[in-house]
Amino acid sequence: MTDPSTTTVASDATTDTPPAACQNCGAPLLGPHCYACGQPVSGLVRHFTSILGDALDSILNIDARVFRTLWPLLARPAYLSCEYFAGRRVRYVSPVRLFVFLSILTFFIARLTINIHGQPISFGDNDAISRATTVAQVEQLRDTAVADLARGRRSAGQRVPGLDSGLASAETAIRERADHRIAELKTAAARGEPPPNPNAPHFEFDGKPWDAKTHPVALPWLPAFANDWLNRQVARAEVNIARMQQDPSLFKDAVLSAVPSTLFVLLPVFAFLLEVLYVFKRRLYMEHLIVALHSHAFLCLSLLLVFLTMGLRESLATAPGALRSLLGLVEAALFAWMPIYLLLMQKRVYGQGWWMTVLKYCVLGFSYTMLLSLGAAITILASLVAA
Repeated sequence: MTDPSTTTVASDATTDTPPAACQNCGAPLLGPHCYACGQPVSGLVRHFTSILGDALDSILNIDARVFRTLWPLLARPAYLSCEYFAGRRVRYVSPVRLFVFLSILTFFIARLTINIHGQPISFGDNDAISRATTVAQVEQLRDTAVADLARGRRSAGQRVPGLDSGLASAETAIRERADHRIAELKTAAARGEPPPNPNAPHFEFDGKPWDAKTHPVALPWLPAFANDWLNRQVARAEVNIARMQQDPSLFKDAVLSAVPSTLFVLLPVFAFLLEVLYVFKRRLYMEHLIVALHSHAFLCLSLLLVFLTMGLRESLATAPGALRSLLGLVEAALFAWMPIYLLLMQKRVYGQGWWMTVLKYCVLGFSYTMLLSLGAAITILASLVAA
């Protein structure tokens, strides 16, 4: 038989064992994280298989929430934002993670599905005079164009007010362009070089062609190192533009790669516009930022579906038919749903009447479109340098 005293001693020894303590602050551990300082119990100094298991568990946990997030994001305007404000957050993917993931995935798919076909891009002058390769051709084209303008002036007479001065300005422009091309051809011939390509990228500074040695950018209000940096960027842009002229897909890839970061920069601006328009609603700026994140995530998801539809149409429905028409209708429906969704979202989140909502929606859309256009222009310029 078992001795009762032995059992009592064993149980007492078990009871007297002190609980595990946090290695950072020494507080008793009550779970996988210290309640006092927040440090996790499991660090990186352990078996790699254990770390890999935690990573897979995190990924599967995200995947489980994705199914509860994507459909409301696409089909139920303002639902996720209202759920977040109500405190029901853990069951959905966080707004920041949702936007970052969808923006990267969307424009990665866009790079795969958007194809640019046709002739190389032309950034330079492309008229007949600029394409002429000899001085005689330039003079012939110039004289023909001037003669056409003279016939137009004689036939119109005084019937059209202001026409004579307009034709005179056009004649002056033609002569200046011809003189410029003749000077280019003579300079190239004197150097033993081929005629300059009118489509070759070129920049001008102070009305003269840019050159890194003879005529660089030299802004007097900038220090020397800044002017040197600008000239290096101009030189890189010339090289990259020449490459993009021959392969337009390089320009497309550079722009699509920079768009997600542009949207991320404009997110707080969009939230600030919402705060200005709904200042009397007395909402926190972070609430407007949540709305902005969900709005942009919805746009990225819709564009992702558009790009996937385009890819299916180009791969499975190359010939006209019912499937191609159906995919075209799906694409059109997605584009039509975007502005309707954003209007309904703004109405449901802020709860104002329809007239005020539509007015603020139009003001917000116009302002943000202008900012987005400016951001896109800066992105394109940056892509010309960094491509």
